[in-house]
Amino acid sequence: MATLDHIRNFSIIAHIDHGKSTLADRLLEISGAVNARDMRAQYLDSMDLERERGITIKLQSVQIDWADHKLHLIDTPGHVDFGYEVSRSLAACEGVVLVVDASQGIEAQTLANCYLALENDLEIVACLNKIDLPAAEPERVAAEIESVLGIPADQVLHISAKTGEGVGALLDAVIERIPAPEGDKDADLQALIFDSHFDQYRGVVSSVRVMNGVMRTNQKLSFLQAGSTHSAEEIGVRRPINTPTKELGPGEVGYLIAGIKDVGEARSGETVTGFGHPGEPLDGYAEPKPMVFCGLYPVEGDAFEELRESLEKLRLNDSSFTYEPETSGALGFGFRCGFLGLLHMEIVRERLEREFDLSLIATAPSVNYEVETTAGEMLQVHNPSSLPPPTEIEQISEPQLRMTILTPAEYVGTIMELCLSRRGEQRSMEYLSPERVEFVYRLPLAEVVIDFFDALKSRTQGYASLDYDTDGYLPAELVRVDIMLSGENVDAFSAIVHKERSYEYGRRTAEKLKELIPRQQFDVPIQAAIGGQIIARETVKAFRKDVTEKLYGGDITRKRKLLEKQKAGKKRMKSIGKVDIPPDTFIKALRMD
Repeated sequence: MATLDHIRNFSIIAHIDHGKSTLADRLLEISGAVNARDMRAQYLDSMDLERERGITIKLQSVQIDWADHKLHLIDTPGHVDFGYEVSRSLAACEGVVLVVDASQGIEAQTLANCYLALENDLEIVACLNKIDLPAAEPERVAAEIESVLGIPADQVLHISAKTGEGVGALLDAVIERIPAPEGDKDADLQALIFDSHFDQYRGVVSSVRVMNGVMRTNQKLSFLQAGSTHSAEEIGVRRPINTPTKELGPGEVGYLIAGIKDVGEARSGETVTGFGHPGEPLDGYAEPKPMVFCGLYPVEGDAFEELRESLEKLRLNDSSFTYEPETSGALGFGFRCGFLGLLHMEIVRERLEREFDLSLIATAPSVNYEVETTAGEMLQVHNPSSLPPPTEIEQISEPQLRMTILTPAEYVGTIMELCLSRRGEQRSMEYLSPERVEFVYRLPLAEVVIDFFDALKSRTQGYASLDYDTDGYLPAELVRVDIMLSGENVDAFSAIVHKERSYEYGRRTAEKLKELIPRQQFDVPIQAAIGGQIIARETVKAFRKDVTEKLYGGDITRKRKLLEKQKAGKKRMKSIGKVDIPPDTFIKALRMD
């Protein structure tokens, strides 16, 4: 067990693609934690999805040795949707390494994560990465860091995570500048679980940071929030392979396996103490609030229970999404899930399909609305089908975002135009330097949720970056657009949209369905309606079999008689016939494009 003054706990924070995972690779390499033969890029990113997309989704911890010190490094995600993971890892640290790309400079997430670190009173060691690039401008970016974040330019280290230049000096700076953890090894045990995942052979594996006291193998432990007791089967540290140890002292970060099978008993933010001598519970984490909702339904109806179990297991590893059962006339039984953002939604859905071998249909994303009824009730509505009829609604309020956008100065006009077209309201505009501008806008979440990020990137050739935070609710003129097939409402296609956009949404959905729904033996009208008013219509034309082909010339009345007979048959069929919609129609129509 290392003494407190020889331990340092730190996290790496940065904007997406500024080189966090590459820096973590170099730290593992130069400290000898991983030998050269086993080294691979993105070493700590263990999920296939992370490696394919080149992004970090889950925080990962690892212990490395440097200059007689034990350093615990926690690698964090950079994407705005996973800010919750970052806040959790910061709770286990005393300092952070802030990485800024020497060619791109400060981006929106750099600011957001930096403020998060300052809120937690953490020491910040700033460094400029990618100094080996021809486009690198370390002096300009260091001056930008000094003017925006107040970190003196001469204290900003210059490194290249790719070549390893300056990485040793960075580790020395971590030891020098980041304070040692505080803790009392003679006090009652207090440890914080900051992450967990489910291993099918060993049960729940939790990442823990010991604050006070000592955790020992085979010790009986109390989990305060869950109110349960378990014995520590194995404790150890990740170097980066799990290495069992006899005990973990104060300030140390490691893992705990206690044979827990129920995924709810070792949630992130849980406090672990010794049985019989319970310490005080530690501050956990604020529960993240889901911002985007969508329905997830199994393509095979009988896979509902399987989906429920898979969601339970995945929620242990990613506690920031929520789910509750719901039913749909068109899609059967499924779950209404809440996510932190669109990328988060996409990742969770893809993980369910890959890790648990499910086939899923996801409905169009929606957000949470506050509805005040004429009877004076306040309702929370995040499923369009549960919106009351227009006559019973006093007003609907929609969630707003406070969005910070950083962009090169030449794109100022296009960004203003984009935000205005999404009902945005400008709060401020500030030049951080002659080339870079910071905008602050207030935008409705519903306008951001579909494709705002893509539109922003394509209009600024990828140079703009954004960060957002929730900003309360505002009343708005919103209506529910229903889609009807042959006069019957299909709830899977309902959406709550702004009144000005309702006609466009209705027309676009009707046109899309016209292409996707196969032709039937009778005409199928597709209608978009608000309340009782039809705002758009398309028709899928019926097959027409040529019933007169067996006639050869002759009297027209014979042809007419056969056609009338066919018409009567189709009319009868229409009165008893239902529209036959293959399941992949829903998948294609609900796919966001």
